[in-house]
Amino acid sequence: MLRLENLTKRFGPVVANDGISLEVRRGEVLALLGENGAGKTTLVSLLYGLYAPDAGRIFLEGREVQIPSPKVAQRLGIALVPQHPELIEAHTVAENLALGLDLPPFFSRRRLLALLEALLRGHPLGVDLEAKVERLSAGEKQRVELLRALLQRPKVLILDEPTSVLTPKETEELFREIARLKAEGLAVIFISHKLDEVLAVADRIAVLRAGRKVGELKREEADKELLVRLMVGRGLNPPPKAPPPREEVVLEVKDLLVPRHGFPVQGVSFALRAGEVLGIAGVAGSGQKELLEALAGLRPYRGEVRFLGKPLPQDPARLFALGVAHIPEERAVGVVGGMSVAENLALRTFSRYARRGILNYARLEEEARDLIARYRIQTPSPRTPVRFLSGGNVQKVILARELGGRPRLLLAMHPTYGVDVGAAEEVHERILDLVREGMAVLLVSEDLDEILALSHRVAALHRGRLVGPIPREAADREGLGRMMTEGRP
Repeated sequence: MLRLENLTKRFGPVVANDGISLEVRRGEVLALLGENGAGKTTLVSLLYGLYAPDAGRIFLEGREVQIPSPKVAQRLGIALVPQHPELIEAHTVAENLALGLDLPPFFSRRRLLALLEALLRGHPLGVDLEAKVERLSAGEKQRVELLRALLQRPKVLILDEPTSVLTPKETEELFREIARLKAEGLAVIFISHKLDEVLAVADRIAVLRAGRKVGELKREEADKELLVRLMVGRGLNPPPKAPPPREEVVLEVKDLLVPRHGFPVQGVSFALRAGEVLGIAGVAGSGQKELLEALAGLRPYRGEVRFLGKPLPQDPARLFALGVAHIPEERAVGVVGGMSVAENLALRTFSRYARRGILNYARLEEEARDLIARYRIQTPSPRTPVRFLSGGNVQKVILARELGGRPRLLLAMHPTYGVDVGAAEEVHERILDLVREGMAVLLVSEDLDEILALSHRVAALHRGRLVGPIPREAADREGLGRMMTEGRP
């Protein structure tokens, strides 16, 4: 169906793709693996017309094609579900889905809803067509992107980290949909950092490292250890266990209520001690985002919240100055794409580099280089705009900025979202290093293995109410699943 021959793409002195040759057949899932910055996103951008290759050829159904724009890619039958949803927030789901359809002029809203309801009747990934996108969770937005791509009836479907913010149940539904699409002859390119998912869904697996293809194998020839070694050149260690928490209470929450669309976050009470990780799971849209944003000073709430024994300020800048760090659900909220890596690393601390209203860029960039090295952020320069980095490296910028000041409390939502297995190991180690020093962590993740590996206690949000917490030793994946979906331990 789709064949690439020696595709090469350079950005100045950086060779993002170096002579890559691949093919994906009808009714096949080709998984694409690689570390952050390995060249996966650049390769996808070449296939979808966002960049032009410097060398190499692309063949579709045996015919060489040129793809100068996403519009041409769509016309050829190539659809992309991007890593970060690219939806119009102020519009409804139906209006966003309409962008994937070839509709006549003056098509009425009533007819649009009737058409979409007919097209999506019985679809496992269905969503509320009249909901405003701005009210959807990250997982729900991802489902809208997938539906929009499928409505184009493509020949080749590219899924870039499609499960990063999906729950296990949503992921199972996605995999069933992929199996159905395979049976219909669709060719699928599946990009993910989750090796268990790759081994579950792929027919063949190609691995990129530093812009080159370093391996390609059938699923039955692969296992996690081999894939990790191909990706990062070494094996991984299990995350080290953090010592027992201390007695000091860092965060105390009583009868918290956060208004929101749907079920409000209500009646939430817990205490978090120094050196403790409390992991919270939940089906997308259960209130995880609203809970963390309220505690980070980004949403109004009612109830009592105390930080180190004093009322928690509802001001993000004051909170950071007091030692509260926040990793948001969506990377786009945590960075300014047009600003440089160095400027994004200093977003919380610009005043340190200013004198009489003038920024000391030399000092700012010197300290940025230290964080870039410590967190292994792959960027050509501290002056590179963040929008040119891969998704995983943008996540590392946020982590470096928030953890660099050694906070007392970390409010983390999906801290390893979109990072490769080697980088995820480093993130876990850095968080646990600070936990050993006494940092408390409220960890929200839809990766249940991450929650079970890092947490001292675990809980779940079910329709806005907290179930638990319970000791980590009393929890497993099945138990967490019940807490998330049924509201009981």
